[in-house]
Amino acid sequence: MSKVVEASAAAQASRLRVDGARLWQSLMDLARIGATPKGGVCRLALTELDGQGRDLFVRWAEAAGCTVRVDAIGNIFARRPGRREDLPAVMTGSHIDTQPTGGKFDGNYGVMAGLEVVRCLNEAGLVTEAPIEVAVWTNEEGSRFVPVMMGSGVFAGAFTLEHALAQRDAQGTSVAEALAAIGYAGPRGSAPPVGAYFEAHIEQGPVLEAHERVIGVVQAALGQRWYDVVVQGMEAHAGPTPMALRRDALLAASGLVAEVNRIAQARPPHGRGTVGSLEVFPNSRNVIPGRVRLSVDLRAADDAQLGEMDAALREAGARIARERNVAIAIEPVVYFPPQPFAPELVEAVREGAAALGLSTMDLVSGAGHDAVYLARVAPAAMIFVPCADGISHNEIEDARPEHLEAGCNVLLQAMLRSAGVAA
Repeated sequence: MSKVVEASAAAQASRLRVDGARLWQSLMDLARIGATPKGGVCRLALTELDGQGRDLFVRWAEAAGCTVRVDAIGNIFARRPGRREDLPAVMTGSHIDTQPTGGKFDGNYGVMAGLEVVRCLNEAGLVTEAPIEVAVWTNEEGSRFVPVMMGSGVFAGAFTLEHALAQRDAQGTSVAEALAAIGYAGPRGSAPPVGAYFEAHIEQGPVLEAHERVIGVVQAALGQRWYDVVVQGMEAHAGPTPMALRRDALLAASGLVAEVNRIAQARPPHGRGTVGSLEVFPNSRNVIPGRVRLSVDLRAADDAQLGEMDAALREAGARIARERNVAIAIEPVVYFPPQPFAPELVEAVREGAAALGLSTMDLVSGAGHDAVYLARVAPAAMIFVPCADGISHNEIEDARPEHLEAGCNVLLQAMLRSAGVAA
């Protein structure tokens, strides 16, 4: 191939732009499946509605000339062939399952952006060297089944297929049963190699909007440690029991909640500490609480710092237990180490945004994403775009069409850099 032909192909690729109106319409059409009265979406993983959303994606992908395969955990892969089918695919994607009170963009944007990249390449008649694939990962949200990020986790070997298929929802339905019910129980087999993975996503936070930047160049994802905590005291009558003789589990738990906040505040800028769930027993107005169950979520960008936070939590629990004459059991339930993204793919995102004249900002993702697991088996990177007021996991979640289009154009350019253009 001559250098002139190569340069011509590269120039053609650099001029490509996605159809922002079509991308927006795809998102709105998908959002009708499971639409809520408040303008959001409730499409829990592996429900009938999730099946309908999957069916729509498959129809769109096949209409775009893709071949579609489904693996044993229900992940969907839509493949646009490359000139060299022997090369590992350059992949993009996300998820279409939602929170019970979810929005139109979380996850869905990454999938629809990938589909729009394929449609754009088709319209331009452009052939890539490596194949392009768009993935729909199963049960990213974890609202119905745990663990979260299930499909990508199985794909990356973070946990076994057997473990994932055996998990059950609150009604006792297993993942295996739910997959079969909606027709997405694919065959068993080894996962093919991935040459590179990009994931476009709304930021789910307020930083880009606050700094008036369009593209977040994601450097890494925070590590996470989650805990289930039980504080055991003694329930007693609120009137006759003197303050000094109480074993008040809620008072002790309140102290631990404050400690979680302090532990995170002491580790800026990326330290995070959250108590999101609190259950009080017996939860009666005139009874001193005898038992409290609570969740703790700690996050940091550095694994050593995350370890320090773990030690600080345990020390605080032991101290408060002594001071309040209660027992505090802290059980770890989730551990995600911090995940840096591939420098060469991060740079491809940055260069793609610069070529398009878009403002950028380096970010670290505070949330878990499928890209975190994909980064264990392939070079990976993420592209963030702003969302209104940083709100996500909420029916009022919103994003501007021009920002979504911009992020998709960056995705297109970054993927072409990895996949190569056949002249």
